[in-house]
Amino acid sequence: MASALAFALAPLTGAQPSPQGGPTRDAAPAAAPASEQPCPLGAECAQLPVVSIHSTGNILRGKTGSFVLEMKPALMFGAMFVNFKVSGTAVAGVDYKALVSPAYIGQSGYATILLHTLPDPRAGFSQQAYSVVVTLEPGLGYALGNATGGSSSALIWIKP
Repeated sequence: MASALAFALAPLTGAQPSPQGGPTRDAAPAAAPASEQPCPLGAECAQLPVVSIHSTGNILRGKTGSFVLEMKPALMFGAMFVNFKVSGTAVAGVDYKALVSPAYIGQSGYATILLHTLPDPRAGFSQQAYSVVVTLEPGLGYALGNATGGSSSALIWIKP
């Protein structure tokens, strides 16, 4: 019974069982290679889905544009909330309806953040374009960007 227990606990204790059935006296646990070290975060060290963003292009005032989020691989039995921040020269509430973080990515692996533009209250003063930049922020359960050209930020110009 003791030998069965020694073999059962060997993976947990790092003991080196001997052919006689127990741990060897001088066996020190061998250090695992760095790639096999246990993760202090547990399941968080598993391969995380990668989230990237792009825009569908510039838009005219009074129209609706969109930012598209893509998560690879898509989660088969769940969804993800992805944090983002908004910046640029356009002003929320003046040039476009405010965007609210986080974005919800469903099982398809895609999400859309709609940008509803407003009529320009400054129309008589200047005929310039204003920018809206959405930047993804780090969060639990996902990584940002990817090696094949995905980005963590996207830009839309609101044109007069």
